[in-house]
Amino acid sequence: MLLNSKGQVTIPAALRAKYRLNEGDEVDVIEEDGVLRIVRAESASSPGQRMVERMRRIPMSKDVEGMTTDEIMEMLRGE
Repeated sequence: MLLNSKGQVTIPAALRAKYRLNEGDEVDVIEEDGVLRIVRAESASSPGQRMVERMRRIPMSKDVEGMTTDEIMEMLRGE
């Protein structure tokens, strides 16, 4: 991996998939015995918790009344 000018690295896709790391997940970099480790942040929410949080932000049916399906999908996706 290459460290860029901002001090960032890209975790390879295979490792992100293996460890179920997704965009928006919080991670910490920890130093142990002279070794840096990337670990999931303890305060980070689980995928299920993130789904519930997203669902809670979905508008109620009265908020989408009269909208087209495309308009509703754009709103849900945050586009």
